[in-house]
Amino acid sequence: MTTFNLTETTASKISSTLTRLRHQMGAPAVGMVLTLVMVVDEAGQYDAVRAATDAAREHPSRILVVINRDPAEGNRLDAEIRVGESSPGEIVLLRLYGKLTGHADSVITPLLLTDTPVVVWWPAGSPAVPAEDSVGKLASRRITDSRAARDSVKAITTRLDGYVPGDTDLAWTRLTPWRSLLAAAFDQPVGAIESGVVEAAAGNPSALLLAAWLSQRLGAAVEVAESPGPGLTAVRLALASGGELKVSRSDARLATLSKPGQPDRRVALTRRPTSELLAEELRRLDPDETYFSAIQQLAKVSAH
Repeated sequence: MTTFNLTETTASKISSTLTRLRHQMGAPAVGMVLTLVMVVDEAGQYDAVRAATDAAREHPSRILVVINRDPAEGNRLDAEIRVGESSPGEIVLLRLYGKLTGHADSVITPLLLTDTPVVVWWPAGSPAVPAEDSVGKLASRRITDSRAARDSVKAITTRLDGYVPGDTDLAWTRLTPWRSLLAAAFDQPVGAIESGVVEAAAGNPSALLLAAWLSQRLGAAVEVAESPGPGLTAVRLALASGGELKVSRSDARLATLSKPGQPDRRVALTRRPTSELLAEELRRLDPDETYFSAIQQLAKVSAH
């Protein structure tokens, strides 16, 4: 991979440099399917860029990394451009200083790929209303992560406030294997569910979403209980006919599915890295109606 540094530059110079480097390396932009914009601080940029690069192997992208530096300094834009034949796209790290820190959208707009979707991802802190953020306004999909917030519970329980179709949260994406497994457990009738409990480490936002989703789908009260963790550890659903349907996970790879009258079954339930979560979200660029229903239910429960 080739790295090219531009200091005290402009968006137009970055754009022309990208074009020149592509021509030199014979890597046209037509192979890229979207622009992924990340808003992250300097401390978190390494892990975020690595996750985005891994995800881009499935979705070749132009990755624009917005890193706001000292707003008290003079206005300056520095760029680090990474391209290469082995790269799944292009990576541009944009370091903004001075008043530019409040106008990242003006820097990003000239660098967006034409006629392709724009996705914005906040790996850590995110705006209260992503669609009203100056960078968020550029995107058709906006990805937040409640788990990275200072108050994860508050972050996920208030996601409905200001929700706009296209918003999603990685706390929801982490639930895909759990939701698939639980849905498959009902392939054979088990009868009515009286109540349920989702067990997870304290403050886990995914547990709240899973409880809300189950409550809505099953028409029964599903609560959240604290466990030693890590992450989600169990779902227990009490059956009206007696006994319970239970999924329990004691490590990061396997879970046990228990149903009355049937032998326990070991199933894969792996905790996935951020790159896989991001790749999943990039597969669907339409609004996630199921997520919207889940945060509606969570907001309703939290209001009581």
